[in-house]
Amino acid sequence: MDFSLSPAQVDLAGLVRTICKDLAYGRTGTDAQALWRELARSDVLSAALPEAAGGSGLGLLEQCGVLEELGRAVARVPYRETVAVAGAAIAERGTSGQVAAWLAPALRGELVLTAALTDADGSDPEQPSTRAEPDGDGWVLTGTKSAVPAGTTAGVILVSATTPAGGGLFAVTPSDAGVSIAAQRLVDDADDAALVELSGVRVPADRRVGGDDVVPWLVRRATVAVCAEQVGVLEGALELTAAYASTRTQFGRPIGAFQAVSQRLADAYIDVRAARLTMWQAASDPTPEAVATAKFWAAEAGHRVAHTCVHVHGGAGIDLDGSMHRYFTTAKRLEFELGSATTALRHLGATLAR
Repeated sequence: MDFSLSPAQVDLAGLVRTICKDLAYGRTGTDAQALWRELARSDVLSAALPEAAGGSGLGLLEQCGVLEELGRAVARVPYRETVAVAGAAIAERGTSGQVAAWLAPALRGELVLTAALTDADGSDPEQPSTRAEPDGDGWVLTGTKSAVPAGTTAGVILVSATTPAGGGLFAVTPSDAGVSIAAQRLVDDADDAALVELSGVRVPADRRVGGDDVVPWLVRRATVAVCAEQVGVLEGALELTAAYASTRTQFGRPIGAFQAVSQRLADAYIDVRAARLTMWQAASDPTPEAVATAKFWAAEAGHRVAHTCVHVHGGAGIDLDGSMHRYFTTAKRLEFELGSATTALRHLGATLAR
């Protein structure tokens, strides 16, 4: 299979890299809101969505290119949540009214969207324990979602739930009666994740997005998006580490000249290439097997590469004010988001067995 990037993918990813570089984002840090505003002003948010949703007719492949660049800059902006996951669900499975009410302002950078796909009890995201029961012309939601990305800043949260007929995706807002949102502190110390508790939350029928098959589709899409961001994080971490190993001297030689260091960096390079290859394969054809394989490599390779980069940096790698620490903690968060390496292997085994 040919995984060569299209001109549109290359141009969009290049634009994002330029914006991050111009704003000195990532390794030196800057205001995330400034970056988010610039991405909206440059039409990056709207570019990778269908024309019917106000985009440029692009899709998941282009979104993965953007996510790779944002990961490379460890940019803490809600692109994955707003555009690649929740925005894609509304654009491809939602109604014209939902597109106008939620997606249009999101593409202008005025509204943050997210999807709550992980239940607090650890159940399979494709079979959520959160329940949605029909109630007249609406639905009543009950359950608890954990580690919801951008959950503390989102104006609209798409909640996955199990209905009597299958699965469902329902939009709730922080102001809805019965919705409780509490910030959660994750490994990367970001303040955007949230515990979302739903206690008999009633939503009208027009808050449902898509049909009975939307949950597995969105979980796979969200997993591919996590893998794309992780690939960018690992590439950025390895680039930073290779540069450090070529300038940091010990015993009169760059530490990269020592066999033990060069071999670990070579192994890390192979891991990054494997993670990148499987990610693009899943993005091109997001079958359950391809997505599980990509998530395994994003998690397993992510673990090895992150630790290698910290070890090569030595004490500088665990400096809380250093760039490497941000790459390490971001890689650890993405390693476990929507399932660990073991979870991915179990999904792959179950799929192959069926």
